[in-house]
Amino acid sequence: MKLQQLRYLCEVANHGLNLSKAAEFLHTSQPGISKQIRLLENELGVDIFVRNGKRVVETTPPGRAILEIAERMLKDAKNLKQVGQEFANEASGSLTIATTHTQARYALPPAIKDFTLRYPKVKLILRQGSPTQIAELVSSGIADIAIATEAIELFDELVMLPCYQWNRCIVVPPRHPLLKLKKLTLEAIAAYPIITYDFAFTGRSRINQAFDAEGLVPNVVLTAIDADVIKTYVELGLGIGILAQMAFEPKRDKHLRSIDASHLFEPSTTRIGISRNSYLRGYVYDFIEIFSPHLDRATVKAAMIERS
Repeated sequence: MKLQQLRYLCEVANHGLNLSKAAEFLHTSQPGISKQIRLLENELGVDIFVRNGKRVVETTPPGRAILEIAERMLKDAKNLKQVGQEFANEASGSLTIATTHTQARYALPPAIKDFTLRYPKVKLILRQGSPTQIAELVSSGIADIAIATEAIELFDELVMLPCYQWNRCIVVPPRHPLLKLKKLTLEAIAAYPIITYDFAFTGRSRINQAFDAEGLVPNVVLTAIDADVIKTYVELGLGIGILAQMAFEPKRDKHLRSIDASHLFEPSTTRIGISRNSYLRGYVYDFIEIFSPHLDRATVKAAMIERS
C-alpha cells in the first residue's frame, strides 16, 4: 500500500468518480490511476469502486469505509510533513486562507499586512468562494483555515472559533427619501427595490429572517457575492443596498450614503474554521491571534482538543 495509491483513490472520489478529471488534476495518466487503484483493491481483497466497462460508476460500501480511512491517512501524512517543517524552519512555508469576498476585502487586510511584516518568508494564499466551498477547502486539506459567517458551522469536521460580530447598513444614493426618516423600519425598506447578498453569503439568512418575522416580502431585484458590486448598482439607481457595515467606506463611497440598520437585524458572527485533525504550524496560530486577539494559541489548542 502506497500513499500515492490513497491519493489517487481520494482524488477520483473528489472529482465525482471521473478518472479523466482526477488524472488531469494529478498531472498523470488515466490508465496509471486505474492500475494503481486495481493494485490497491487486490491488496485489500475488496472492490472499492463499481465499474461499467472502463467507467467508474459508484463507490462500494467497503469502498466508502476505505475512503474515510484514506482521507485520514493523507491528512496524517501532511501533518507529519508539517511537524518536520515546523522544526526545520519555523519562519517559512505557506498559509492558505479560504474566505469570502467581504472578509478578504474589508476584514482581513490589516491582519494580512501585520502577518506579512512578521513572516516575510511565508507565502500567503487567499482562496475565495461561498461559505460552503470554503469549508470544503479546509475539510479536504487544500486550505489551512476558513474565515466566513454562514454555513461553516454545518461542517462537523471543523472546529469553529468565533472571531467577532457585525451587523448591516442600508446604502442609498444622496438625497434618497430614506435619509429623511427619523427611524428606519423594515416596512420603509421593503417599499424599495433591494440589492443584497446572494443567499449563501454574508449573513443573508439574518436579512430574510427579519423580514419574515414582520410578515414582509422584500423586493430583492438583484443579488451578488461582492459588496462592491452591490454598491455599484445602487449608484446606478437600480435599488437600495443591504450590506455589511464594514463594507461601507465613506472616503471611497463618496457617491453613496449609509444608514445604520443594526436595530433591524440580528447580528452575525464571523468564525474561523480549522480541521479537527490538522497540525497547525506556529505562524498559523499567530495569524489567528492577529486577526482575532482573544484567540491565542492556548485557546485554539484547547478548542481543538475539546472537540476532537
